[in-house]
Amino acid sequence: MSKSISPADLSPSSVAEIHALSDDALFRKIAWRIIPFLFLCYVVSFLDRINIGFAQLQMKHDLGFSDAMYGLGAAVFYVGYVLFEVPSNLLLAKFGARRTFTRIMLLWGAASVGMMFVATPEHFYLLRFFLGVFEAGFFPGIVLYLTYWFPAKRRAGVMSVFFAGVAVAGVFGGLVSGWIMRDMAGVMGLHGWQWMFAIEGAPAVLLGLVALRILVDTPRDAHWLTQGEQERLAALCPQTTASADAHDRRGLLDALRNPRLYLFAFIYFSLTCASLTLSFWMPLMIRDFGITDVLSVSLYTVVPNAIGAVGLILIARHSDRVAERRKHFACCTIGGGIALAALTLHFPSFPLMLAILSLAATLIFAALPIFWAVPASHLPGKSAAAGIAVISSIGITSGIVSPWVIGQIRTVTGSMDLAVHLLSLLLFASGAALLFGLRGERSSTRSAY
Repeated sequence: MSKSISPADLSPSSVAEIHALSDDALFRKIAWRIIPFLFLCYVVSFLDRINIGFAQLQMKHDLGFSDAMYGLGAAVFYVGYVLFEVPSNLLLAKFGARRTFTRIMLLWGAASVGMMFVATPEHFYLLRFFLGVFEAGFFPGIVLYLTYWFPAKRRAGVMSVFFAGVAVAGVFGGLVSGWIMRDMAGVMGLHGWQWMFAIEGAPAVLLGLVALRILVDTPRDAHWLTQGEQERLAALCPQTTASADAHDRRGLLDALRNPRLYLFAFIYFSLTCASLTLSFWMPLMIRDFGITDVLSVSLYTVVPNAIGAVGLILIARHSDRVAERRKHFACCTIGGGIALAALTLHFPSFPLMLAILSLAATLIFAALPIFWAVPASHLPGKSAAAGIAVISSIGITSGIVSPWVIGQIRTVTGSMDLAVHLLSLLLFASGAALLFGLRGERSSTRSAY
């Protein structure tokens, strides 16, 4: 007669293995429940942010805008974004994800559709500013929200899905934006870029309404988790469950007193200077490779974005698997900087230039989820909501600086070479900052820096 085995009969390694298998099942369940919808929202948000890069292929000509005007319009978005990012994240902690994400998506969708009515530089700047105001808090809100559901050692892989959304938005934009601008030009007397803003902005409004039914504010509200699963999740994410209630000024003050916050903000600033340049200027860079047809330009942007989407997920998951961040991040940023610098050599081969651009996109995009797996472990308790938003706010000022500077450089020199070299230096600096700035530190959550 067989004897039943009790937990006391198992070795510590066997118990740990059982817990690991149980945890894997729990996090798969959570991921399938919340990640696909948030991923779709993030793709739409980023598409609405970067489709101005495709619109410029026609918009500047139709409205008489210079490269400098376009760069300023791209930068103005981030003025509104930076000003309202911290308040938005504190409101998410106070009022919950459902209402916050719904409010953000409804308003940014309306502003994005409104871009079709731009007729003057003033209209352009104003709508870009409001688009930034309305979208502020969406990305740091996702980062904060995911800390409620996933422990630190699993976050790079989860965040990689969202940063793959950046690349997917580029792929989708490349496939759809060029077609809309070319084939719908003149329909109902509208320019192709006007139709692009209308068609690509509308999904955000619909998703905002859906968010009210799909999202829950915290794991405690998730009826699809058993009580045992909720308790296990609370045990694995102890510091982040506390941050869900941090909506007062003490959390912000605690975050601002943390010196690591400013290290992370500098790293994120440097990294986003490069990633935003790829997002905004990639169509123009490909045109400078010798491709002139607007649809062909948009289709070729699919290549580096698609390769980047696959590459960043593989690299981020490897970082999770070996529980190492610093060296992975440094390799991505330094390698990405070298690839960007190689673009200024202007090889006569278009396939070679596209391959170099694809390598740069893969490494730069992969650095983003690896980076965002780190800060929450150094911003415990009530400072997490404010700290994540402050890092994002300071870092995303790159969106104010870099498009304007690049627009000015391109207007004066007729080339992006100087700007690309500056971006390469910033990437080198960000890699060195994380590699040496956290050297010797170990996280209590075993992120293994």
